[in-house]
Amino acid sequence: MRVKICGITNLKDALHAVECGADALGFVFYDKSPRYITPAEAKKIIDKLPPFVERVGLFVNEGSETIDTVCRYSDISRAQIHFEVDEVSLDAIGLQTLAVVRAKGPEDLMKFKERYHLVDAYSEAYGGTGKRLNLEWFDGVDCSKIILAGGLTPQNVGQVRQFGFYGVDVSSGVEWIKGKKDPKKVEQFIRNAKSL
Repeated sequence: MRVKICGITNLKDALHAVECGADALGFVFYDKSPRYITPAEAKKIIDKLPPFVERVGLFVNEGSETIDTVCRYSDISRAQIHFEVDEVSLDAIGLQTLAVVRAKGPEDLMKFKERYHLVDAYSEAYGGTGKRLNLEWFDGVDCSKIILAGGLTPQNVGQVRQFGFYGVDVSSGVEWIKGKKDPKKVEQFIRNAKSL
């Protein structure tokens, strides 16, 4: 199972996550988030990352031109679209996208089922709230293109392996304060997500 550590705000946290085996790092370009990072600060971190690490930019209520500009400047490899969009809007963005489904019920899991997407618990705050999804919703669902987010911690991430998710995404579950990662929690989370 692949792991994305989201809400990266500094180089130390980024490099530690990669050393522990993170497949992707998330950078929040949403200025109302406590994990907000400017494109310039994100670029400074990304420029120092080793190769083959996915760099995901999280966007809320931005147009495709803004998303493309920020991603090109910061060397983001994939745009995470954390607001209501349709397939046409996703295709208008100039790089690979990751649509986010903010699920209110099991019927929401069918959105974007033909493409890789992230499923998070619905909240007004656009993620990072630690709210958990009801795992029973995923019974009998093909989860091979779903990245699960919402309320994951080192202690509970092992419970989701049985569903066959493509990956998991964590932010608040591995922090000691908002925007700063706890090194031990990051290491433990990645180990527990990837252990067989």
